[in-house]
This record gives sequence, C-alpha cells and structure tokens, in this order.
Amino acid sequence: MVDLCDVVDALELRAGRSAIERAEIVRALLEEAGDPMVHRALLQTLIPGIVSVCRQLRFGEGIVRDPSETLGTALALASELLVDWAGQSRQYCAPDILSALRGRLRRWLLKEKAAMRTLAQFDTLDEPAETSSPLLARLDSYRGSQYERIARITYARVFEGRSLRELAQDDHSAPSSLQAELQHFAIRFLI
Repeated sequence: MVDLCDVVDALELRAGRSAIERAEIVRALLEEAGDPMVHRALLQTLIPGIVSVCRQLRFGEGIVRDPSETLGTALALASELLVDWAGQSRQYCAPDILSALRGRLRRWLLKEKAAMRTLAQFDTLDEPAETSSPLLARLDSYRGSQYERIARITYARVFEGRSLRELAQDDHSAPSSLQAELQHFAIRFLI
C-alpha cells in the first residue's frame, strides 16, 4: 500500500481481505490515530458501521427531527472516541469502537428526549393582554434604559401572547433562564 487511500480501499469488504486481516489493519490504524490523517482514514473506514449504529437506534426517530443530525452527532462522537483511544492496541477495535459509540449515542438521544420534554412545557401560548393598561405604560417607561431588552420580551409575552420557548429562541437563551429573568424583572420592577 502506498498511501492512506490504499489502506481505506483495502479495508472495504470487496477488497478481498479476510476479517482477521482487516482487523489487524484497523488495530494498527488505532495505534497511530494520534496523527490527524490516520484519524481521518480510520473514521472513514468506520462510516458504514457508524451508519449501522444509527440505523439500530432508528436515527433517533421521535426524538430528533432530522436523521442527518443523528448521523452528524454519531460521526462527532466516533471521532471523540478515536481521540480517546488513540495509541491503544485492541485486537477487535472496530467492534469495540462501534459498541462504545452505540452507548454514547444512546445516552445523547436520552438527553435529547429529556430536553424535548422539558421544552414542551414552554410551548404553550397565552392569551394577549388588553392593549392599554398600566403595565403597558410601565413597560414603555423602560424604553432606552438598561432594561429595554427584558421589557421588550415581557411585552411580547404579555401583549402578543408569544410562547416562552419562541421568545427564548429569538433571544438565544434557554427557556428556563429566560423565565427566571422575566420573573425577576416582574417582581423587582413591575409589581
């Protein structure tokens, strides 16, 4: 073999090498995976297995909207594993890596599922308040001050009836921290 392209080609099933020969090549690649090019070659050889792991976990169906997000995360997790395991000599490292990847990907999907349940409570829309009120005048008084941003968000929540999740997304903040900030602002400045 002349270069890493030849190594990657040699690891394909149609290349005619036995499973033991392919396992030896992958073991040698893992030992040298500290080199970025070897790391990339090893990751490239594992792509069919990584896709298979994603398929086993149904690409996060019902948890992740886009299956490519699951695949992208799986590739990133596999790359992290290769960094963690670089320099080790494992006889059957490809199945070991894919098994460890399955565990990490499953934990990631469980975290995503828990986050999805948490965010669901912030999706409810409230009925908009009346357009003329003492609260509106109070919020308007914060225009141009250091509290203008939170006053604007409060206005959108109260008078436009926008969901907390939508506002948090627009504000690039977490719904729970935005909710706490809104509560603090209301208690300190509006009540």
